[in-house]
Amino acid sequence: MTRTFFLRSLLLLGAACLIGGSALASPAACVAKLTFRRVFKGSSPEYIEISVREDSDLAAYEIRQLDEDAGGSPFQVGTVLRGKMFELAAELKHFQGQDLDVHRKIAYLGEKTFHWDCGTEFHEAKFNYTMNPAASQLLQIFEGLARQQEHADLISRRMKYDRLGINDALLQFESDLNRSLLPEPKRLLPMLEQIAGDPKFVDIARQRARSLAERIRRQG
Repeated sequence: MTRTFFLRSLLLLGAACLIGGSALASPAACVAKLTFRRVFKGSSPEYIEISVREDSDLAAYEIRQLDEDAGGSPFQVGTVLRGKMFELAAELKHFQGQDLDVHRKIAYLGEKTFHWDCGTEFHEAKFNYTMNPAASQLLQIFEGLARQQEHADLISRRMKYDRLGINDALLQFESDLNRSLLPEPKRLLPMLEQIAGDPKFVDIARQRARSLAERIRRQG
């Protein structure tokens, strides 16, 4: 009886050690990050970089001319859109060994880079123009986020420094909204609602902001 109990104890202890050792040996789960960069000298803007984390709404963007000081700013990207972006990156094997460029004689449209990293693993692909469906869709999302943030920054500046110019900024935003170029226009709702309710702005701008806000809310 005592011998049997002793053997069982040894077996249980050995199993516990194996489980514990296995847990310690397993690498910690990494958090994936997806980055898009476009460099196009002579365009406006010349430099765009957007980084999105798989586990957080908090993202970062940098949109500027090449001779301006570097520096990123935070913004938000929602769960559903992030999920789609990482799904497309997975479809592209996280850019590992991917040649995305069309390799034809077409106009230079700037060097674009998709970069994926998770812990110590990273992959990237560079291209001028691509016809890969998944890459084209991911590019459209990233460029849409950049346009959307440019609108947000322009409207914010006009609200602070050029109230008479706010209607022109809203017209530019509305033009891209009409063409479905903006992935998450609801991000601008707080600014639109502030303009709509502030008598310091001209009536035409307040009415346009109110109309745009109602339209975005209907779209969900």
